Amino acid sequence: MADSHSDDLIQSLVSGLSGSVVLTLVHQAAKELTPDAPRMDVLGVRGLRQLLAAADAPQPGPETAYNVTMAGDLLVNGLYYSLVGSGPDAWWRGAALGVAAGVGGVVLPGPLGLGDGPSNRTPQTKLMTVAWYTLGGLVAAGVSRWWNRAAK
Repeated sequence: MADSHSDDLIQSLVSGLSGSVVLTLVHQAAKELTPDAPRMDVLGVRGLRQLLAAADAPQPGPETAYNVTMAGDLLVNGLYYSLVGSGPDAWWRGAALGVAAGVGGVVLPGPLGLGDGPSNRTPQTKLMTVAWYTLGGLVAAGVSRWWNRAAK
């Protein structure tokens, strides 16, 4: 039988991954539907290429770079959203983490040398960036709260 600490960890990780999957699905669907959609995948590929260049490592082809970026996004966003944790305050933590990630997604790419366009090119792009990261945080909170109720 697992102890409550490992149960809490599993709950947090599953909740975080759920928020990450929804965030990624929304981004991928929207890029097909509107030219104003945030292109966090483009920022991810740029970031990957920057890191590999700094390490003097070989650059992957476009498809490999995209696939590595998508896997990295799911993992990193899942770990980030796992900070939502459990308990009744999960909703507030989910909203706060989501808004913080969304604002970071709008504000940080330029100063990091990744360009402003993918997440910052129009007011609609900025709004979608913040809204979708917030949605990811709220999904993580919702799964966490559902898990708590199901465990009782």
